[in-house]
Amino acid sequence: MNKLFKISMPILLILGLVLATGCAAAPPPVPEEAPPYPSVSPPAPEKGYFDEDQSRPSGGEYTEATVDRKIVKTGYLTLEVEDIVEAMDDVAGIAGELNGYVVSSNKHEDDDRISGRVSIRVPAERFDEAFDRLRQLAVDVPYESTDSRDVTEEYTDLEAQLHNLEATEAQYLALLEKAETVEDILNVQRELSNVRGEIERIKGRMQYLERTSDMSLIEVNLQETKPLGETGWNALETLKSAVRGLIIFGKALANIAIWLVIFCPIWVPILIFLLRWRRRKAKA
Repeated sequence: MNKLFKISMPILLILGLVLATGCAAAPPPVPEEAPPYPSVSPPAPEKGYFDEDQSRPSGGEYTEATVDRKIVKTGYLTLEVEDIVEAMDDVAGIAGELNGYVVSSNKHEDDDRISGRVSIRVPAERFDEAFDRLRQLAVDVPYESTDSRDVTEEYTDLEAQLHNLEATEAQYLALLEKAETVEDILNVQRELSNVRGEIERIKGRMQYLERTSDMSLIEVNLQETKPLGETGWNALETLKSAVRGLIIFGKALANIAIWLVIFCPIWVPILIFLLRWRRRKAKA
C-alpha cells in the first residue's frame, strides 16, 4: 500500500502541474458583441446640386402640362354666289364678328364675269365656326380644304436658341465693361451686334409663329353663278376652238408625210412590184 502511494503521488503531481499550466495559458474570454463605433451619416449634397429625376414631372404630366402646342390652321373655300361685291362685304363682316380681320381683298372682271378673292384671319378656336358661316353665303361650294401644321417643335427650339443667345449677350456686356483698349471695345461691340441681330431674328420668327397659330388663315375664292337659261355659247371661244382643231389636223398631216418620206425606201419598191404584177395579170 505504501509502495502504491509512493508511485501514484508523483504522477498526480505531474498531472496537477500540467492542468495548472494549461489554465494559466488560456486567453481571456472575448465578448460576443463588437464594441460600438460612431455611425457615419452620408454626406449632404453640395450646394447647388440639382436632382433632375426629382424635379422633372412624371411622363404624361410633363408633356401635357408644360408644353403649349402651337398648331397653324389654314382653310381654302371656293364659293359660288349671286353677287360678288355683296359676298365680299359679307366675308369681311364675318371676320369682324369673330374678332378677326381682313388680310387682303381683290376683285377681277373677265369676259363680263366677276370674280373675287378675300383672305381673312380668325381666332383659331373659332375656325370651324367661320367655315360654317362662310358656307352659308354660297349657292354652291365646289371646293374646300383645310390644313393643319404643328410648329411646336420649331417654337421650342427657337426658345432654347433665344435663351442661349441672351446668356451670350450678358457675357459680352460684362466683357465690354472690363475692356480697356479701343480695339477690345470694338471687337466686343461687333460680336455683341451679331448676337443681338440673331436675337431679333429669332424673336421675329417666334412672334410670327405665335400670330399664325393664334389667328387661322382662311382664303375665300368667290365665283359668280351663271344665270338660268344661259347657254354659255361664245363666238370667240368657238372660233379659237376651230383654229386649234385646224392646227392639230395640220400637224397630223405633216407627221404622216414625214413618216412616208422616211420609209419610202421600203414601201416604194413594194408598191412598184405590186403595180407591175397587177399589169401582167391584167394582160394575161
